Amino acid sequence: MSKFYLLLWLSWALRVTVCSLVLACGFSFLITLFLYFNQGMPTPNEEVVTALFDLFKFWFALLWNFTFLVALFRSLKYIFNNPHAGYELKLLNCKRDEVLQEIGYGDLIKVWRKWFMLLIWLVGSFMILSLAYTYMFTSLNGVFEWFTIYWLFGFVLVAGYFSFIMMGSRCTRVKVKRC
Repeated sequence: MSKFYLLLWLSWALRVTVCSLVLACGFSFLITLFLYFNQGMPTPNEEVVTALFDLFKFWFALLWNFTFLVALFRSLKYIFNNPHAGYELKLLNCKRDEVLQEIGYGDLIKVWRKWFMLLIWLVGSFMILSLAYTYMFTSLNGVFEWFTIYWLFGFVLVAGYFSFIMMGSRCTRVKVKRC
C-alpha cells in the first residue's frame, strides 16, 4: 500500500510541476512578447534583452502562483482510476454507492475543496515545524529570512503525499480499491 501512495504521489507531483511551470512560462512569454511588440519592437541589444528577461522573470513569479492553483485543480482528476502498484483511487457518486468511471471537473468540486483545505493545514503545519527548527538549530531569526515561493512549492508537494494517505482513509467519497 505504501508503494501505491508513493507512485501516486510521484506521478501527481510530476504532473503538477510540469503543468504549472509550462503554463507559467507560456503566459510569461506571451506577456513579455506583447510588451515587446507594444513598445515598437526595439532593436535587440544587450539592454533590451536584459529588460525582456527581467520582464519574463517578473511575470513568471506572479503567474506561477496562479498556474500552480490551476495545476492543482487539474491534477486531481487524473489521480482517480489510474492504477499504481495494484491499487487505484476511486471516486464515488454523491450517494456513495457506485464508482464513477467518467470523472468530470464538476464531480471533483467538493473533493477538491476538502483536499485543498487539507493541503493548507498540512503546509501550515510544515511551516510551524520549520519555524521551530529554524529557531532551535540555525542562526536565522525567523521564517522569512529563508522562506521563498520555492520552499512553499516544496511544502505543497510534500503535503500532497500525506494528503493522499489521509484522503484515501478519511474522505467518504474516495476509496482505495485493489485492481
